Amino acid sequence: MNFNSLRYILFLALNVLLYYRLPPKARNWLLLLSSYCFYMCWNLKYVLLMLLSTAITYACGLLVSASAWGRKRLWLVLCLMANLSILFFFKYYNFASGLLARFSGMLGLGLSPPLLDVLLPVGISFYTFQALGYTMDVYRGDVPAERNFARYALFVSFFPQLVAGPIERSGNILRQLKEVHCFSIDNLREGVLPVLWGLFKKMVLADNLAVIVNTIYSSPSGHTGPQLILATGSFAIQIFCDFSAYSDIARGSAKMLGFDLMENFRCPYFATSIQDFWRRWHISLSSWFKDYLYLPLGGSRRGKVRRILNLLIVFTVSGLWHGAALTFVAWGILNGLYQAASILLRPLRNRLYKLLHIPDNAWWLTLLRVLATFSLTCLAWVLFRANSLTNAMTVYSIILQWIANIPRMGLEFSFGDTGVSEAAQHMLGLFSALMLGAEWLVCNKGLWRRLNGTVALRYAVYFLLITSILIFGSYGSGYDPQDFVYFQF
Repeated sequence: MNFNSLRYILFLALNVLLYYRLPPKARNWLLLLSSYCFYMCWNLKYVLLMLLSTAITYACGLLVSASAWGRKRLWLVLCLMANLSILFFFKYYNFASGLLARFSGMLGLGLSPPLLDVLLPVGISFYTFQALGYTMDVYRGDVPAERNFARYALFVSFFPQLVAGPIERSGNILRQLKEVHCFSIDNLREGVLPVLWGLFKKMVLADNLAVIVNTIYSSPSGHTGPQLILATGSFAIQIFCDFSAYSDIARGSAKMLGFDLMENFRCPYFATSIQDFWRRWHISLSSWFKDYLYLPLGGSRRGKVRRILNLLIVFTVSGLWHGAALTFVAWGILNGLYQAASILLRPLRNRLYKLLHIPDNAWWLTLLRVLATFSLTCLAWVLFRANSLTNAMTVYSIILQWIANIPRMGLEFSFGDTGVSEAAQHMLGLFSALMLGAEWLVCNKGLWRRLNGTVALRYAVYFLLITSILIFGSYGSGYDPQDFVYFQF
């Protein structure tokens, strides 16, 4: 059941209506039933897998809290091993088997582990990390162990953020599940706008940009440098619109039910450094890795070398979390190297600024930093989007050759066949610029709050968003619905 479907809109409306009509004690049961029905729309049998993960972390949370048999750490380790083993089996076994076969072939050993024909459960990385975060919070004493199994099961499976986040913290959602949420027209109003905005970003921008990206990245060797630059830039906007759209719709849906989900994006393409980018992009995952991996490894407390090593470990694991492929691992490592370079070059940069009397807050310097950060991010996105490392190297090679030939051939931007018309390219460029501007206003000027406070302006925005979706959105007969990109993770 995709968010960008009439089926989901009706599903959400029915849940909102029933939620406020039922007595408070029955509401969590309604949401739990709806959440499991929502997940079963993708695969009926894999709902048992989510239930198993829920049961394991619930039981281990109680055992950790009680320090059963004086083995508090043991229960945490067993919980981590059980859940990560399930995740490895479904997501990484075939990847690991392929690597083992490749390396054994290089060594002449001839090992060939069997491959498994299993379907990757939708959202398994998201709900697994959310459940593990709860167990570690209980171990640290940050939250008490939840004794109500139904409430805990709803925390793991809450349908707005179940399959693509944000990865919520137990201290936030479990607390809200214990509260009585009274019907509020303000909650409905505050929820509608993010939902419409998310649908606009997904259906008008992400799905249309996907046509350009898929056309060019399907055979990068057959395209020119300008085409590959266009496709890479289009993918940067596509993946932001796609993923942030899911988060917007999730937050808006939850708000209609009286729940507040954490912010997951904060204008990442206005970041002034790669470090700043990761404070703004997929905030729930970045903060998860910071709290549960980076800081336990020692963070930045053990010197510069150890800090860089910890960052490389975290970003390598982050790349692997995104997908069982070498391209994702390379993408993670490259982002880690960006961070390492920033740390090592920072003293030199500061001395250079001081020598040249360059104010650190100069507007033109901020603009240069934003452009440089976006360019580096796009270079990394090539690895994220490419079908293989070979294809990624082809993209890099063609772009570099085109840049090297600029002094001799001059600047020539001929995009040719991209899968969409030239008029559609211009329309997507305009909408992308408007979207980024609106995102900046949301983050820095409280745009949603201002719109919700002005009736005429709010309904005008509703009308513009709905009209744009109906005219320019991807849907209807002959349309192949594009799943949200992060469903595969």
